[in-house]
Amino acid sequence: MKKKTTNLPAYLSRRHILKGTLALGGGGLLTGSHAAAAPVPSTASTLKTGDVILFQGDSITDAGRKKEVLEANQGPALGNGYVAMIAGEMLADYPELGLQFYNRGISGNKVPDLAVRWEKDTVELKPSILSIMVGINDLWHTVAFGSKYKGTVKDYEEGFRNLIEQSLASIPGVRIIVCEPFELRKWAEFDPYRKVAKKLADDMNLTFVPFHEIFLKAAESKGTDGKFWAWDGIHPTIAGHTLMRKAWREAVGL
Repeated sequence: MKKKTTNLPAYLSRRHILKGTLALGGGGLLTGSHAAAAPVPSTASTLKTGDVILFQGDSITDAGRKKEVLEANQGPALGNGYVAMIAGEMLADYPELGLQFYNRGISGNKVPDLAVRWEKDTVELKPSILSIMVGINDLWHTVAFGSKYKGTVKDYEEGFRNLIEQSLASIPGVRIIVCEPFELRKWAEFDPYRKVAKKLADDMNLTFVPFHEIFLKAAESKGTDGKFWAWDGIHPTIAGHTLMRKAWREAVGL
């Protein structure tokens, strides 16, 4: 889905100190034919000099980034959303570590689209932390654009699991963050996709960021509605991206 971008600074200068973390677990062991790295504690102390932090996904992650700019930590390359906010804040919080942030989200992407470019846009970057949010287009593209895409929830689960397994097998020590896809249009058909993301995180002992629950609670808060947080029920406003930034850092423990 195409995202209407908003004007948002790529970096924030105010230091944000987070207190506590959600009990959501870190990277873990994967049973079966793919070996995974040992569990990684969910604390900021796990950051190491030169760590690569990569964000993958669709338009919500893309957020209008300039795809021709490939270097780490460049404002145009990080987009105008939660990825840029997280990167700018963490770079300011840990300037001594030389962290490298990349955004490889692409508007309209589904799990099969990620699979096509996974080796180049993920494995070759060798991230220390890999954050993935995908799913809304896996449903949306079955009902829009002439319904040319025929993927099912089962296809979504199998494809997403394969991406995670490939990453764990190919990137030693990677910590994977599964971000819950969300929407505020109240599509009952989307619930199974959200549940799949949670199931995969639980099955593989990965960190899970409960974005859907967080957005629902925010939309119910006094003086706001869904459009305050996501202008079309799917794509976040500046307030929505800020909500995501806070939720991601708290869940991940960074």
